[in-house]
Amino acid sequence: MTVPHLTTALSGPLLDLERRILQAMPAIEHWLRSQWQEHETPFYASVDLRNSGFKLAPVDTNLYPGGFNNLNPDFHPLCVQAAMAAIEKICPDAHGLLLIPENHTRNLFYLQNVAALQTILRHAGMNVRIGSLLPEVTAPRNIELPNGATLTLEPLKRSGNRIGVEGFDPCVVLLNNDLSAGVPDILRDIEQAMLPPLHAGWYMRRKSNHFAAYRDVATEFAKLIDIDPWLINPLFEKCGKINFQARKGEECLEGYVSEMLADIRAKYKEYGITQDPFVIVKADAGTYGMGILTVKDPSEVRGLNRKQRNKMAVVKDGLEVHEVLVQEGVYTFETVKDAVAEPVVYMIDHFVVGGFYRVHTERGQDQNLNAPGMQFAPLVFAAPCSSPNPDDPGCPPNRFYAYGVIARLALAAAAIELEQTAESADGGGVAVAENG
Repeated sequence: MTVPHLTTALSGPLLDLERRILQAMPAIEHWLRSQWQEHETPFYASVDLRNSGFKLAPVDTNLYPGGFNNLNPDFHPLCVQAAMAAIEKICPDAHGLLLIPENHTRNLFYLQNVAALQTILRHAGMNVRIGSLLPEVTAPRNIELPNGATLTLEPLKRSGNRIGVEGFDPCVVLLNNDLSAGVPDILRDIEQAMLPPLHAGWYMRRKSNHFAAYRDVATEFAKLIDIDPWLINPLFEKCGKINFQARKGEECLEGYVSEMLADIRAKYKEYGITQDPFVIVKADAGTYGMGILTVKDPSEVRGLNRKQRNKMAVVKDGLEVHEVLVQEGVYTFETVKDAVAEPVVYMIDHFVVGGFYRVHTERGQDQNLNAPGMQFAPLVFAAPCSSPNPDDPGCPPNRFYAYGVIARLALAAAAIELEQTAESADGGGVAVAENG
């Protein structure tokens, strides 16, 4: 397939980082295997990466990925094999799986993702039915999709501590719903295997916890290949005292932004980077690119207009924002047909199964690309991961291998994060990350 041109292909510093990753490949793969033995891997995940030419780092990790329809269909078999391995670990005798999607019946692009996921799981040997949480779905509902496929949503039914749909008692329940609005009663205290676990939902999960875990993973990994952890780790702080509508906590937020910009500026000076530093302020819980702000000067968060405050105050499912992540902004210098792009890597279990470029023609190198108007360019990450060429550091497969490595570091961090969140869930609270 045609590989979109990467403008960073001639950038020296990142090639040096990639060369280090390639040279250390046996040690890296051995180290990652030890992580999978020590920690239970999430069933699936996607990781948004930013490649600035001098830094390659994850900026978000999604435990309910919604873009399986954007993956290159040539690598469908790899998805199937990874799904089989994941299911065998959790429930070796499983033959029936209930897939619970988001409550989107009009978002046909998302529903194509559900259909793609259903196909992967069926080819992995599972009988798959789709159970809807929507109260208006009281009987099977067929939805025609733009690609010609048909998706059937069925009402969920509960019997004792088991859930399913009419005439179907599954062994495994797979959530593709991020639980931003909380856990519905019908999902509580069920005895079937639930993937991901309920405490992975955004009602409880916090990005600051994830990046605290990632900071530790990146530090250990950096020692392994002898690099500065900053090259793969975005700095962050957490501000938990904000109310955008009431204009409370702006001083706290401004202070964190000021500190973060100073820290980034110092690093830029150390590496001779001439770009202006920036930070991303985003909700500490939530997804879909909602509640995100690019800031280059501390005063910008003090003078938000009403439209900006409204945008930041509420995210998906009406979740109010009172905690925000102040994250180091990482430029992206990758383009697809002259449009700004960022790679997204998809994993099932601990296997990289594909990815795509998120492309936005109306956004800049320092802006969030997960926004209305984005497009997707399928790319293959999996094949090059098994055959990188250390003697040719400028060739695209090496870049894809590096993407796969960094994405798996984020996956290891997510595994550790979920262990910590599970402990917090048992204790009835949400773990709070220390400021980074």
